[in-house]
Amino acid sequence: MKSKSYIEDLRKKSETELNEELVAAKKELFNLRFQNATNQLENTSRISEVKRNIARINTCLTAARNQA
Repeated sequence: MKSKSYIEDLRKKSETELNEELVAAKKELFNLRFQNATNQLENTSRISEVKRNIARINTCLTAARNQA
């Protein structure tokens, strides 16, 4: 399963790495929304996938902050 391995990779990262990944995911989401608005996006399911990844990153960040 792809998502389980992605979550395990997130748990191994530090807080700064998670913040960097969060910024990159938000930029990607912005670009996907822009492409969708201009009818250039072919794979619209990628938007929801990126949203889920942002939520996963936020969850890992919260868990890391609560442990520290």
